[in-house]
Amino acid sequence: MAEDFEVYAIKFAQRDASVRGEHFYGHDPCAMEACPISYYVWLAVSDNHSVLVDAGYTPETAARRGNRDYLQSPMDTIRALGVDPDRIDHLVISHLHYDHTGHVSDFPQAEIVLQESEMAFWTSRHAGREQLAHFVEPSDVAYLVEQNFAGRVRMVDGVHEVVPGVTAHRVGGHTPGLQVVQVRTAAGRVVLAADAAHFYENVEREKPYGVVTYLPTMYDAFDALRALSDRPELIVPGHDPLVLQRFPAVPGLEGLAIRIA
Repeated sequence: MAEDFEVYAIKFAQRDASVRGEHFYGHDPCAMEACPISYYVWLAVSDNHSVLVDAGYTPETAARRGNRDYLQSPMDTIRALGVDPDRIDHLVISHLHYDHTGHVSDFPQAEIVLQESEMAFWTSRHAGREQLAHFVEPSDVAYLVEQNFAGRVRMVDGVHEVVPGVTAHRVGGHTPGLQVVQVRTAAGRVVLAADAAHFYENVEREKPYGVVTYLPTMYDAFDALRALSDRPELIVPGHDPLVLQRFPAVPGLEGLAIRIA
């Protein structure tokens, strides 16, 4: 039987030295205007389940890639929210870009949910090309391959019920197997967009993000976000600093965690 969840966005890092030209498709008229980006993971908690969406990146990756301020590990913030990371039972990976896969090994009891088409692409002959390889950490992908052999990864195709009240939906667009997550809450159905919408502007003004596998599918993903949510304000983009302004901060975790519903 489906139950209601509480949902949190957890900010673990930020990058202030970025501009709109990095983030919006085509020739943005304000391409050199500053456009800071935030990095999140998301936690959905009920009486019976703790589901994490994405696993961020590590301080080591932040240092190597540069221009990234690592604030606090997702595990520390999760503990501060009263949840033991070792007891998270499901970890949904939206896609395999580096900023979503770094801490998978820090949730050892979680079943990992990943779209099969996403894994297929990042283990294909195309993945090693320079313009694509930049977006992943090969060791993260290799770890997931290893964990698949260990029986810990659930490869899914399309729509998948993670637990009653939480479903994953493949939308593609940004990457071939990108998935978003719908969560049932007392306030309505929340949609954790991950990189189907990096910023509110992507979905609210239908302005595609700059990194795209297939542009028509990215537009379809915007439609899917609207269809899966009960209200537009329950669509939560994956990297927008405004998320921390549109939802209330968790007391004592200001700047690190907000409660979505």
